[in-house]
Amino acid sequence: MSERLFFETRGQGPNLVLLHGWGLNSGVWEPVSHILEQHFRITLLDLPGFGRNADFLPEQYDLDSICSMVVDCLPDKSSLIGWSMGGLVAQKLAIDYPEKCENLVLVASTPKFCEAEDWPGIKENVLQMFSRQLEQDFSKTLDRFMAIQAMGSESARDDIKLIKSHIEQYPIPDDKALHAGLNILDDTDLRIDIDRISSPIYRLYGRLDSLVPIKVVDEIERIKKSTNMHIFPHASHAPFISHPQEFMAVLLKMLNVTSAS
Repeated sequence: MSERLFFETRGQGPNLVLLHGWGLNSGVWEPVSHILEQHFRITLLDLPGFGRNADFLPEQYDLDSICSMVVDCLPDKSSLIGWSMGGLVAQKLAIDYPEKCENLVLVASTPKFCEAEDWPGIKENVLQMFSRQLEQDFSKTLDRFMAIQAMGSESARDDIKLIKSHIEQYPIPDDKALHAGLNILDDTDLRIDIDRISSPIYRLYGRLDSLVPIKVVDEIERIKKSTNMHIFPHASHAPFISHPQEFMAVLLKMLNVTSAS
């Protein structure tokens, strides 16, 4: 594909790129983007097949092809923030295009999402269930997925409403991208590859997360120790939605930014 993905830049300062998760779009970052743009030049990017790039898909939709499209939109020496599936994209970019990644920030993400005998994660039948449900009703399937993301959070119902209010301002995802994205979550295993990441790694987790269970944290740290790691005790899969002020305080401190009062 010769056409470039749509992306939006805001603010001034060091480069920071925000990568969203499965089924959603860059609108999910709205609760924190207005603060980030006070400190950084942020790039808001919809992954291929999602949001404003719903019509832009690679011929073969996999993690490599996503990264080859996304990388052309990235400034050099950026802090890459990847949430959930966006964290897989961010990790792969840091591995294959190290000149683009000055800092790697992973929010509720992991090098391998799917459960294995030696690895806590999402049960494979859950991802298969979502794939089947997509055939019947995308809207209900996304609602169920968001409910799982927010599960455990005291503000779960409000979190879901907030996410929906922001992502519904953008086009719905392409069906091919949705199915392929689930396959990426199911199949991708970067556990061996992440040792090649040369940039500092910052990891942020929610203790109540059911998609990236907290017991996987020690396993990830054993493979590739982070520069800094934080667990939000009362958050689930989207701490920047449920606890935006706490999230921003931790993130800015990690990236050595003095927060404006």
